[in-house]
Amino acid sequence: MESSSQDRNLPASERKLDKAREDGQAARSRDLTHLAILGTGAVCLIAFGPMMFDRLQNELSLQLLFDAQAVHDPLTMLHRLGTMVAVGLVISAIFGGVVLTVTVGSTVAAGGWVASLKPIMPDFSRLNPISGLGHLFSKDKFFEVVKMIFITAMLLTISYLYLSSSINTLSALVLQPSSWAIGHLSQWLYKGLGLMLLVILAVAMADVPLQRFLHASRLKMSHQEVKQEGKESDGNPEMKGRMRKRQSEIANGNSIKAVPKADFVLMNPTHYAVAVRYDDQSMNAPRVIAKGADLMAFKIRDIAKEKSIPVLQSPMLARALYANAELDQDIPTSLYTAVAQVLAYIYRLKAAMRGDGPMPDEPPLPFVPPELDPLSKVVSTTATP
Repeated sequence: MESSSQDRNLPASERKLDKAREDGQAARSRDLTHLAILGTGAVCLIAFGPMMFDRLQNELSLQLLFDAQAVHDPLTMLHRLGTMVAVGLVISAIFGGVVLTVTVGSTVAAGGWVASLKPIMPDFSRLNPISGLGHLFSKDKFFEVVKMIFITAMLLTISYLYLSSSINTLSALVLQPSSWAIGHLSQWLYKGLGLMLLVILAVAMADVPLQRFLHASRLKMSHQEVKQEGKESDGNPEMKGRMRKRQSEIANGNSIKAVPKADFVLMNPTHYAVAVRYDDQSMNAPRVIAKGADLMAFKIRDIAKEKSIPVLQSPMLARALYANAELDQDIPTSLYTAVAQVLAYIYRLKAAMRGDGPMPDEPPLPFVPPELDPLSKVVSTTATP
């Protein structure tokens, strides 16, 4: 069931944030973009406008120059026109490139870089008028309307105050020389543009954190969504348990091929079997090279007998090695002494079989720490009231 918006009071997880970015959703401030476009455009016009206008004026004066060469060679006029168009295109390209770079930078600054084509892909669900009406009364639209009312009120107030304070001065410009009047009018326009940009700057500074707040609010999750995402991320515990068991069975089954290399096999005597190998030239400690339970244990025993590998009955040590030793890894240090006792017995047994010594006594009963024996853990847990 879809959780209602009232239930979504938990912050979005990292996975949901990444999914939103893949879908092209990020915090974006239109006012910051407007400020970047208007501000950069105004600075470029103020800084480079006179130079660009002088260059265009010179090119235009060349177009209106008719001399003997232009009369005898009509292509001269076409060449001049091409030069003027090229100058205009270069100026426009530079101006557009600067504005575009600043615009992209302001967009990235608000919500980070997002590379996704999904926002521009056709989505016919957006044509649904019912959902469109619902969006008109959303929290985002409410903040947008309040913001637009504030911007409009601020611009109207500042425009009124600025015009009312300078209307007399502007009226007197008609009595002044043209060059002085144009310069004064330019300064008046620059100040008005600066005031407008200050208003947009103030709005943008408030809009950037507002858009981040609204974006985080839209992505909030309910407790049910968090649980569902946890299951999808980590997997179903029962399924994971079955997979681990299956992987363990496959690994143990493959390890049977290593049984012929073992020095001895320990059994439980019927439920567990572990094959142990030790090479003092290449190993720091004995290693379990094969292990199995139930039918797998019998298969290990049969292979060991077929290859004349000693099979000993040592229930506690067999269980401890089966539960705590990883395949082809050194056995736990707490089992070194117990395994060493068995190895010493095996060496004496092999020496006796070669005729190099007497037969050893009964196999040892090595001590195994109770915490390493899974059967001891089960018994202690059952005995606990």
